[in-house]
Amino acid sequence: MVPHTIDLLKEQLPVNQESVLLTGHTTTGLVLVDIVNGFCTVGAGNLAPTQPDKQISEMVEESVRLARVFCDKKWPVFAFLDSHHPDIPEHPYPPHCIVGTDESNLVPDLQWLENEPNVTLRRKDCIDGFLGSIEKDGSNLFVNWVQSNQIKAILVVGICTDICVLDFVCTTLSARNHRLLAPLEDVIVYSRGCATFDLPVEIAKTAHPQELMHHIGLYMAKGRGAKLVSEVSFDTKEP
Repeated sequence: MVPHTIDLLKEQLPVNQESVLLTGHTTTGLVLVDIVNGFCTVGAGNLAPTQPDKQISEMVEESVRLARVFCDKKWPVFAFLDSHHPDIPEHPYPPHCIVGTDESNLVPDLQWLENEPNVTLRRKDCIDGFLGSIEKDGSNLFVNWVQSNQIKAILVVGICTDICVLDFVCTTLSARNHRLLAPLEDVIVYSRGCATFDLPVEIAKTAHPQELMHHIGLYMAKGRGAKLVSEVSFDTKEP
């Protein structure tokens, strides 16, 4: 898609973003969506980038930066890991992130999270992490995480902006409005901490232009009630 067309669409579908300063006065949780090899590591699988990708690389870098700060401060972190059973396809996508393969594991720069006491990991078998957190007894691991930590805001990063991130954000906002997630108030999406894949029309019948779909994902999230930010900082006066 030519740059002029993308610029025109961005003009017609504006995404106004703010900055956020995180302090210890409001309990904030970090949610990492599917930052796994199968979506982020070059050549790792059917849905992984085939060559180094600037948007995905920045998403990983920003997610690592935030995760380090959250863990240093002992703030709650929740990480979704896309993990599918080989006998249960997820149409229209090809097989990806199969349970037991390295595709379904966190990218190397985030694997240290597995040993952090303030981190909750959830392997999910569907696009929407909120639904993927439902246990066999009907309880929900994500809901329990919010409530047990008395989280009032979540900061969401990950991949793909317009698919797994968007679906999770939309369901979480609906659950919040349905009073299922008290005391959660704000769902914040960090644009530079999100990314999606690029599939140009020249090589695919169903194109997925990266810059455009990333923008549309953010636009839809904001339309559902999420707060969009392009900068995340922390109060340096706090320990």
